[in-house]
Amino acid sequence: MPEKKPSIKPFGYNGKILHVDLSNKTWHVEEPSEKWYRTYVGGSSMASYYLLKELKPGVDPLSAENVLVFACSVLTGAPLSGFNRFTVAAKSPLSHGFGETEAGGFWGPELKFSGFDGIVIKGRADKPVYLWINQGKVEIRDAAHLWGKDNWQTKEIIREEHGDKRIRMVSIGQAGENLVRFANVQHEMAHFNGRTGMGAVMGAKNLKAIAVRGKGKMILADAEKVREIGRWHNERIKSHPSNINLTKFGTTFQVSVLNHTGMLPTHNFRDGVFAGAHKINEVTYHDTIFHSRGTCYACSVKCKREVSKDDGKYLLDLRHGGPEYETLGTLGSMCEIDDLAAIAKGNQICGLTGMDTVAAGCVVAFAMECYEKGILTKEDTGGKAIRFGNADAMIWLLEQMAIRKGIGKTLSEGVKRAAEIIGNGADRYAFHIKGSELPAHDGRGKTAMAMGYALSATGADHVECPHDTAFAANISPLNPVGLLDTVEPLINDYNKVRYFSIGQRVWGINNCYGICNFCSVPIHAMDFDHLVKTVNAVTGWQTSLFEIMKVSERSITMSRVFNNREGFGPEDDRVIRRWHEGFKEGALKDKPIDRDSFRKVIDLYYEVSGWNAEGSPTTGKLIDLNLDWLIEEAV
Repeated sequence: MPEKKPSIKPFGYNGKILHVDLSNKTWHVEEPSEKWYRTYVGGSSMASYYLLKELKPGVDPLSAENVLVFACSVLTGAPLSGFNRFTVAAKSPLSHGFGETEAGGFWGPELKFSGFDGIVIKGRADKPVYLWINQGKVEIRDAAHLWGKDNWQTKEIIREEHGDKRIRMVSIGQAGENLVRFANVQHEMAHFNGRTGMGAVMGAKNLKAIAVRGKGKMILADAEKVREIGRWHNERIKSHPSNINLTKFGTTFQVSVLNHTGMLPTHNFRDGVFAGAHKINEVTYHDTIFHSRGTCYACSVKCKREVSKDDGKYLLDLRHGGPEYETLGTLGSMCEIDDLAAIAKGNQICGLTGMDTVAAGCVVAFAMECYEKGILTKEDTGGKAIRFGNADAMIWLLEQMAIRKGIGKTLSEGVKRAAEIIGNGADRYAFHIKGSELPAHDGRGKTAMAMGYALSATGADHVECPHDTAFAANISPLNPVGLLDTVEPLINDYNKVRYFSIGQRVWGINNCYGICNFCSVPIHAMDFDHLVKTVNAVTGWQTSLFEIMKVSERSITMSRVFNNREGFGPEDDRVIRRWHEGFKEGALKDKPIDRDSFRKVIDLYYEVSGWNAEGSPTTGKLIDLNLDWLIEEAV
């Protein structure tokens, strides 16, 4: 275990990790050293450390033996746009491998202000409970009255119980309680730790919510410097093109961009162009259902969308959040649904019941294609015609999955397991990587992103890898990390491997340090120079870009070791069958990913990363990253 920290109050972080054993209803506080914090920092890196230390290989993800980690970072809660994210991690019920997911909002800073940098949860309560953390005081409270309630009801009841509307909480809805394998963890009906089934892990532990109230303040090494950087950052956000778009439209503008470039996933990844895209794009969104902008702690970007509709077939409650791009893609174009109100309604159902909209939409599209191919019939679906374009069928399937009823029980297992249950060739249309459904981006148009999907320890994850198209014309934002040549999005070559290898570590910075991709390097307003200055001003560490990149590489390597010991190997580092097939129309017509060349760049990536031919980090690489304690694990 980490050596104990000295008694001197640290800058930026609290130096306290809360450990909770739900089986015994006990808890204790660990106080790691500054060296430990500087090595693991927070977020996905801190989570990886605890999963490797505390979790035995081979355990059932839905058993009491799984370990659930909530991890902030040394920067979480700094008064800067985007510095508010936290990680939730455990062994994934979907992949049976490394599970990790990030979210912004207000909960992470509130946990920091309450006195803790992270929470490590073991065991299973014998009945429903919620964790109450108030100014460093911890209670495990009865949640029998909350079980069966949706996420909005849970939030309102807990706040009323304590007489404090400023309590922040993460919670699960009925989907998490029912162990839907892609259940998520939600906060404020607008922020979601969406991927890899962390809500199901909470449900399996009988943990309904973690409610937090903190009135402490973050002690900064150089508060005036942080304020100076904050002023610079917010002014740059106002003029930075990508941030201007996010403020104006949120992520919804990506519908138009990806449809135009032939990369909008449509008809269960069969197509890249959707005829109804104009009905669900940013213009229609803001002309019809848009109400107002939401934001996260201390963030001036305000990319969140809040929607409202009080007439017609699909009523939308302003309090229950609005869909972002990923949902428009998965519940929309993937299912060939162009009814924006229906998509927004599906999003709100997922928010209330606690389901990841990425996975849920992919599962619905899978079911629709199985119905189209005659693999599923009305006998299987209770008489429902679950055809592409049928918005009512999409809504119905979401409701059925959340309560695991009828065909929804099978589909709640995710596409990989559902296909195994259905049989009759259903696996040909069950698209996943390492058991995890794919976000709404098509790798046929950006092959480095496809490498990211293939190589991510969590399976397909669009926020953990570089996107080629952003640097096809201008590579200058990545010059400080040694990338000087622009990228060809459709080509797999040495340059692509170099770009991806370095780019993956760049993207990993944000997951380790708890920073939003929409505010930070390399695409958005925060640049590398100011990021280094920020870490120094918050912590007083005098760090460098080299050290920051090593933190990210260490995190990537730890998650790889986790998967290696769970039995994952090179055969799992792949993309879906359809990406090796050409589109029939659009800008990418007849331009599939070549299977052989893709395998070669994956193998070359192993070599560049210091991994052996089986995809396991070498002893030398582990020593390089100060991970010699993992040598026996990696052998």
